[in-house]
Amino acid sequence: MVKQLSWKVGGQQGEGIDSTGEIFATALNRLGYYLYGYRHFSSRIKGGHSNTKIRISIRPIRAISDELDILVAFDQETIDLNAYELHEGGVILADAKFNPQIPEGVTARLFTVPFTKIAEEVGLAQMKNMVAVGASSALLGLPVNAFKSVIEERFSRKGQTVVDKNMDAIERGARFIIEQTGGPLPELQLEKSDGKKRLYMIGNDAIALGAIAAGCRIMAAYPITPSSEIMEYLIKKLPEFGGTVVQTEDEIAAISMVIGANYGGVRAMTASAGPGLSLMTEAIGLAGMTETPAVIVNTQRGGPSTGLPTKQEQSDILAMLYSTHGEIPKIVIAPSTAEECFYDTIQAFNLAEKYQCPVIILADLALALGKQTVEPLDYNRIQIDRGQLLPLDAELPALEDSQLFKRYQFTESGVSPRVLPGTKHGLHHVTGVEHDETGRPSENPVNRKKMMEKRLKKLANGIEFENPIIADAPHEEPDLLLVGLCSTRGTIHEAMERLEEDGIKVNHVHIRQVLPFPSDIVRPYMERAKKIVVVENNATGQLASLLKLYVGMAEKIIHFGKYDGNPFLPSEIYNQCKELMVHGHI
Repeated sequence: MVKQLSWKVGGQQGEGIDSTGEIFATALNRLGYYLYGYRHFSSRIKGGHSNTKIRISIRPIRAISDELDILVAFDQETIDLNAYELHEGGVILADAKFNPQIPEGVTARLFTVPFTKIAEEVGLAQMKNMVAVGASSALLGLPVNAFKSVIEERFSRKGQTVVDKNMDAIERGARFIIEQTGGPLPELQLEKSDGKKRLYMIGNDAIALGAIAAGCRIMAAYPITPSSEIMEYLIKKLPEFGGTVVQTEDEIAAISMVIGANYGGVRAMTASAGPGLSLMTEAIGLAGMTETPAVIVNTQRGGPSTGLPTKQEQSDILAMLYSTHGEIPKIVIAPSTAEECFYDTIQAFNLAEKYQCPVIILADLALALGKQTVEPLDYNRIQIDRGQLLPLDAELPALEDSQLFKRYQFTESGVSPRVLPGTKHGLHHVTGVEHDETGRPSENPVNRKKMMEKRLKKLANGIEFENPIIADAPHEEPDLLLVGLCSTRGTIHEAMERLEEDGIKVNHVHIRQVLPFPSDIVRPYMERAKKIVVVENNATGQLASLLKLYVGMAEKIIHFGKYDGNPFLPSEIYNQCKELMVHGHI
């Protein structure tokens, strides 16, 4: 029996590849297995190769696997593109409809299954996906009944007949394989799971749920891959809590509405990707100048321009820190797991109000859309901090004639009292130009200097953010320090384990607070390492540049980038580090 295995289904986009993987994985989740899934899909509605790869384990996992145990193929292109991932002795389940062939050089067992024919016999050719699910379950020795609750939930609205036919397709697929193999394949038998109930969710859903828990009641956004699921989730759920979602005409309108709502005292957010964030930069500057809270999610994807809308990249890092013209206080945080997406979103809303500035949640496509096991969330951890926001019935000193409330009052911390519109004696001016303590425009050089220093002082001494880094550092003097952010955390960890088995001493630091950069926390780990390898999905080494800028030690830093649209595999990081050792760089 095995502790883990990897399964992939592929075919033409629009053939139900996603739903096949979703049903298969959901059943395994309910059996108590840990899962990590990644979708490869095209930038079009229908057509083009698409696949879903799911890793199944009896232990926690946070990365896709290097190799593949089972490939389910609905066309020859799926085999041609993915069969190289199969380890020796791996299995291909292919539809007999296209007369499947194993590519030269690939050592795998091919089981030709009449997916389409069986589905047509059941009643509908589209149910070939369920036949494939049944065939896969039979190879693994999973009980067919494990899929019953999933099928009922997914298809019950279409009637019991549809539910029965889908279950029939699964059962027939399983029977066909059992007849071919004589029973489940021993080398694909998973050890029994612990059977515990856990969540199985994408990062986007975790962000959306975190926003609701944080008290967000307005979301304004324009749909864009890979952030759209945040808006779709909130469209369904936010009205249940008295909130609303506005689909705007563009991202400029979205961020403007978020600033307006937050000024009115309502926690509001927007979510987008690189192109949308480019459009928002001027308004983000307005939030900084007017000291208005705003939470913005950037689910990075391949750029520049339209780039690779459905592919992995981490190339917006510097843009999120520096793209706004002028100088404003800004916070950028980077969750690395779906669980962190939930808790960090709550923190983002607290930080935005506490420091009265924009907060950017920096994710990436693999984190936003990759589905993974999440332990039950601890709602007792949720704390709401609205900073210096005064209640509507606050008793403020009466204002003399022509006087205004000092909304931008100079304070020791740089954070000023904030009032809701309509608060008695809280009248003040709000403008995007430089202003005095009451908000009235001012170009006075002395005031300008004091006001600039006031705003920047908010973050000068750091921020109260839980776990600015995640450190796995067992060695006092490691040969290597691996550094990354966002979705690479689990992949780096696996590479680290393999390097340790080879006798190489490795530490790992994952950056979660990108701005203000936690220099003092990161520095000791960098000082102790002989070499520092920065793993990031971009070509120019943006995170590596931040380490050099904020910490130094440029001579130690080696950038390992990947920018072909695919996430890192553990073997790629392992091999790169081994190559550095061989060539004497370490």
